[in-house]
Amino acid sequence: QVQLVESGGGLVQPGGSLTLSCAASGSFFSTYNTAWYRQAPGKQRDLVARISSRGITNYADSVKGRFTMSRDNAKRTVDLQMNNLNAEDTARYYCEADKGGYVSWGQGIQVTVSS
Repeated sequence: QVQLVESGGGLVQPGGSLTLSCAASGSFFSTYNTAWYRQAPGKQRDLVARISSRGITNYADSVKGRFTMSRDNAKRTVDLQMNNLNAEDTARYYCEADKGGYVSWGQGIQVTVSS
């Protein structure tokens, strides 16, 4: 099992950048798929980006070209670099790890894009 803790959220102006980090504890982190999700008030939780255990990366269309997800298996961290942020990116962001039928979520971290 893995436990996940997000950091790096906050308030940023439109057009700005922010990097979210997710620290994982537990064994065999490299064997887990990892992802970032986000949930805005009154909306469902949506996938933002995903890196599989094999290193295959996918992005939601809404963030392609602006967000970059990376993972460091040795450090057991997963990052989300977010550039050119806009108001539609305002949400609570969640780190996720899964393997087989097991899924672990972080507690989430707020990102607010506002002038």
